[in-house]
Amino acid sequence: MSASAMAERVKIVEVGPRDGLQNEKQPVDVATKVALIERLVAAGVTHIEAASFVSPKWVPQMAGSAEVMAAVPRLPGVHYSALTPNLQGLEAALAAGCEEVAVFGAASEAFSQKNINCSIAESLERFRSVAEAALAAGVKLRGYVSCVLGCPYEGAVAPAQVARVAVQLREIGCHEISLGDTIGRGTPDATRRLLEACLRELPAGTLAGHFHDTYGMAVANVAASLDMGLRTFDSSVAGLGGCPYAAGASGNVATEDVVYLLQNMGYETGIELDALVEAGLFISQALGRAPQSRVSQALRAACAV
Repeated sequence: MSASAMAERVKIVEVGPRDGLQNEKQPVDVATKVALIERLVAAGVTHIEAASFVSPKWVPQMAGSAEVMAAVPRLPGVHYSALTPNLQGLEAALAAGCEEVAVFGAASEAFSQKNINCSIAESLERFRSVAEAALAAGVKLRGYVSCVLGCPYEGAVAPAQVARVAVQLREIGCHEISLGDTIGRGTPDATRRLLEACLRELPAGTLAGHFHDTYGMAVANVAASLDMGLRTFDSSVAGLGGCPYAAGASGNVATEDVVYLLQNMGYETGIELDALVEAGLFISQALGRAPQSRVSQALRAACAV
């Protein structure tokens, strides 16, 4: 790796407080969520998806999102985002002081119907009004595409279909499109084919990788994405999460594992690994289990020797 690449920065979007915790069965109170975010910020994490302004009827774990946003540390260079599926959610997010909001679609028709009860085309039309209002309010808009490397209902998903959805999200105003391997079946070769299709339509700087670790391939897929030019990745401290609409899907790739990979490849993240491990241990203890991060497990085992 060249000297210039050695200093290249990779952006980590920490999704544990939202995407991770919303799929945990055990309720997590506002104070614990805020304490987790405080620890993440102290570790150097600067982009945190902290909340989801959806009905608690559908996502009980996201109750109290406004209270979370009111209590998180507001520091220079630290950015908080929230999921906002509709105008009502957007209004709540703006009132709570979110600097960035996100809409979520799918590359699979069947998954779109199961997840948000409409077709891909209908979902994009719904997002248009959210996008217009968000941009008019001066906040950034992010887009998620689910099932980019396979669907639990349809099976394989064509890379060209993913690219089409990503382009449409870009056209409605998303500055960044996160490509989600929702069921974690992706491999490095499949990831490269996906990105080849997307990069024919969009620059690498507009894309983020969002990998789940169901088959143990997430870190390898991050490495493949780096080779293809991506420099933004979503991850979840302690490997929190899963997907309620994809049976058997495990959590997001652990932030600790991604940071370890990046640091040892010579990239800069601004995140202090030991403090990040402690943040993961804190939330795992609150949930009554061990962290899912392999790096966390290894470092803690080494300290115990």
